[in-house]
Amino acid sequence: MAENKKDIRLKKILMELNSDDEKKVSKVIKSLETHGDVSFIKPLAEKLLHGASQKNQGEIIELLCSIKDSSVTADIMDVIENEKFKPIRKIMLSIVWNTKVDFSGYIDDFVAIAVQGDFMETLDCLTIIENLEGPFMEEDILEAQLHLKSYLEDTAPKDDQKSHLLSEIAIAIKDINENLQE
Repeated sequence: MAENKKDIRLKKILMELNSDDEKKVSKVIKSLETHGDVSFIKPLAEKLLHGASQKNQGEIIELLCSIKDSSVTADIMDVIENEKFKPIRKIMLSIVWNTKVDFSGYIDDFVAIAVQGDFMETLDCLTIIENLEGPFMEEDILEAQLHLKSYLEDTAPKDDQKSHLLSEIAIAIKDINENLQE
């Protein structure tokens, strides 16, 4: 019964999140700080995607950056990797490098985003990768190396600045790989 009350409260909170009233949305965001769980990641991303006011956008970003529960990593990565949320990908990447949650298990995903994304996404991914603490799985590092190799083998014209950032990512991956071999 208590679990049911919590579910009802969360559903009400998430419904109110879709309001056009900035004060009401602010109140909902405050409520999520106390009563929220991983189920609120995608609705908050939806709000960022579909017209949060500047104030509400800042509050959502602040809330997501303050998360300390590592169970949110999969939900945040689902948003980052979902094409639907591509317009807010830069925001979500900056949330990753501002949060205290460890995303080391997604190092190959960040390399893939860096390779496929624009300059700013590549810069965000470099920042994230440089701050990952590990431990790292050997297969994730091998996958990251394959992403970098495919970028180098692609004959399409390349942005020099982005290529420079990717070379820094390659050095970081190489260092991580050497540490795995020791």
